[in-house]
Amino acid sequence: MKKQVILLNGPSSSGKSTLSRNLQALIAKVRGETYGIISIDDFMKLATDETIYEDDVFDISGDMCAAALDILETHPGVIIDHVITSPRIFQQLTDMLGRHTIHLVHVSCPLEVLLQREFARQNRCIGSAESSYTYLYPKEGYHLTVDTSRMTSIQCAQEILNTLL
Repeated sequence: MKKQVILLNGPSSSGKSTLSRNLQALIAKVRGETYGIISIDDFMKLATDETIYEDDVFDISGDMCAAALDILETHPGVIIDHVITSPRIFQQLTDMLGRHTIHLVHVSCPLEVLLQREFARQNRCIGSAESSYTYLYPKEGYHLTVDTSRMTSIQCAQEILNTLL
């Protein structure tokens, strides 16, 4: 049976983690379903003095997919919080999760907002937001785009629920 994969793809500091938690809570409240969450932050070693490269993300992306598949064994869906920066990472995800329904959501906001959020957080290497903004993949073809600078995280979650599920 096809299960639901909500793939939130956006640059660092775009609000994906908060959106994931709000979307999970909203799905539980409205649909009575428990979706799991997989976050790139749980698989990457994050440090303020260490740059994350595409190879680093590719190396852990398979583990993220495997964890998502484990969740889908016992849940109707999973929300994946990711920063995809290359065709090979995207292909790996679609290959591994392709037997399920993948809803591709672009989580965006202007670069200036990303930079402000990154500076305020102070828990990432400065420049990660701009780099992931520049190299985010794919550039188009999303089922939905939400702008976290124009809507609250809860409003974005509602939009995802109303549009995709």
